[in-house]
Amino acid sequence: MSKKELTQITDFIVEEAVKLLSVDSPTGYTADAAAWVRGEFRALGYDPQMTVKGGVLVKLSDGPDGRGNGLLLEAHTDTLGGMVSSIKGDGRLEITRLGGMNPNNAEAENVRIVTKFNGIIEGTCQLVNASIHVNGKYNDTKREWSAMEIVPDEDVKSKEDAEKLGIRVGDIICFEPRTRVTESGYIKSRFLDDKLSVAILLGLAKYLKENGAQTLRPVWAHVTVYEEVGHGGCGSVPEGVTEAISVDMGCVGEGLSCTERQVSICAKDSGGPYSYEIVKGLMEAAEKAGADYAVDIYPFYGSDVEATLGAGYDLKHGLIGPGVYASHGYERSHRDGAENTLRLLIGYITE
Repeated sequence: MSKKELTQITDFIVEEAVKLLSVDSPTGYTADAAAWVRGEFRALGYDPQMTVKGGVLVKLSDGPDGRGNGLLLEAHTDTLGGMVSSIKGDGRLEITRLGGMNPNNAEAENVRIVTKFNGIIEGTCQLVNASIHVNGKYNDTKREWSAMEIVPDEDVKSKEDAEKLGIRVGDIICFEPRTRVTESGYIKSRFLDDKLSVAILLGLAKYLKENGAQTLRPVWAHVTVYEEVGHGGCGSVPEGVTEAISVDMGCVGEGLSCTERQVSICAKDSGGPYSYEIVKGLMEAAEKAGADYAVDIYPFYGSDVEATLGAGYDLKHGLIGPGVYASHGYERSHRDGAENTLRLLIGYITE
């Protein structure tokens, strides 16, 4: 693949990521994002199918003979978020988190309250009694969900006022992603985990289709919708798959070697070691493809593919992804990280 072609596909990946990041999809509210992903695979000339759970499964290549030794690439389009757990007497909302949303970096963020029958209402996630000129304990208050509330941007003074707007317990809270792409190539947004890697799989699909590239074996992609709560990859493994790789985010932080401009290969996370053979094969493919990579151990991490193993599937497993800093917060990656992940995937599945 020429440098020009690689740049064009990386541009496509960044553009697709920005579009997908604009589609709200907290775990449990993913239909719009999944439909968008399905549509993008269709536009590239594939035949994606919806799983019963709501994910997207698509065959990218038949391989040499279409039989056996298949590879499944897993990424997820569900994100962190919240859910209304109660409506307070003043009409403000208590929430319970969806996935690992952390109140320390959710404070003062704009949100969308998705009601079941009355559309979307804007609001803000705030500390209870958020005026520092009024609250003498503002600085000392521990940021935990019991100390936070959603303030609807409507004239709401009571529980009844909120209910008249159609707000109910169980309504979804979507946090504003605040996506930006800088001239220097950095991508900043909530929920790069894992929408950037969904875009990378779309970039891989584009490459395979446009180049008629021959893969070494059958390859599928599964875009899951419950990764953030631990069971996204528990099903929908096609017959003949013997290996699954999560294409998720690579961790960036103290004690790790990966940067936002590299592709990360995970050797072990909180669920234990990944397949030795797969890790070695990914490293060899990265070297062959000229992908800038790092091998790291993630201390507090779990992936779709571990859910696949936990569901009883007999296969080898691996985990890669572009380096992402400030995970589960206002995350940052770089187009080079996306490009290096694409390089690695192409090198791993083709001659």
